[in-house]
Amino acid sequence: MIHVLAIITAKPGKRDEILRHFRANMPTVRAEQGCIEYGPAIDAEGAGAIQTKLGPDTFVVIEKWESLEALKAHAASPHMAAYAAKVKDLIASRVIHVLSPA
Repeated sequence: MIHVLAIITAKPGKRDEILRHFRANMPTVRAEQGCIEYGPAIDAEGAGAIQTKLGPDTFVVIEKWESLEALKAHAASPHMAAYAAKVKDLIASRVIHVLSPA
C-alpha cells in the first residue's frame, strides 16, 4: 500500500475555489483502479494546544493506493491533467509526500 499526503496552499482566499474543483473530480478519482482512499481535510476546530494549524488557505489531500503503479497511473490520468489546469493559477504551493507503511 502507498500513502500520500499532499499539502496544498492556495493563494489567499482561493482555497474554497480549489476545493470545489477538487470535489468535482473526486468521484472519477475514487473510481480509479487501486484507489483506496482519496479526500481533502482542513483544520479541525476545538483541538486546542495539541494542534498545529495549517491555516485558512491550506488543505491536505489524504490518499491511499494499492500500489505505486496505481498512484503513477492516477498522476498521469487525463482527469488529473484537467483538474491541474483548472487550479494552477489558484495554488501558491504544493508539497506531496509519498509514503510506505512503516
